[in-house]
Amino acid sequence: MKSLTEYLWFNTQTKRAYINITPQIEDLVKKSRVKEGLCLVNAMHITASVFINDDEDGLRKDFDQWLEKLAPHEPVSGYAHNLTGEDNADAHIKRQLMGREVVAAITDGKLDFGPWEQIFYGEFDGMRRKRVLVKIIGE
Repeated sequence: MKSLTEYLWFNTQTKRAYINITPQIEDLVKKSRVKEGLCLVNAMHITASVFINDDEDGLRKDFDQWLEKLAPHEPVSGYAHNLTGEDNADAHIKRQLMGREVVAAITDGKLDFGPWEQIFYGEFDGMRRKRVLVKIIGE
């Protein structure tokens, strides 16, 4: 069995961001030389997410508005977590909603996606360096 472990690093210019990382993942699948297997992609920080969806501007805006309605950043005093001196309780909740990781099948050396599926890194407390683990296993 073959395996590959790599880390992608992100440092967004904004507190919240949605980045299509599919091209980087596809490059790593090629590098792994795995023809049949699985690709795990997971955020290694509790205020960031990895998820699969369509790469469409309106949809990303909808996600952002939906998340802000469910877990608004302000008032920061409205969260018990923020009483510890933090101001990012909303980012932790947003991560729970969008998910920690994805697992994608690799078939014939390529990510085996449905129509329009892409892998995204979701940042909810950015402007600092964070990493994403990519682990590929298979034959």
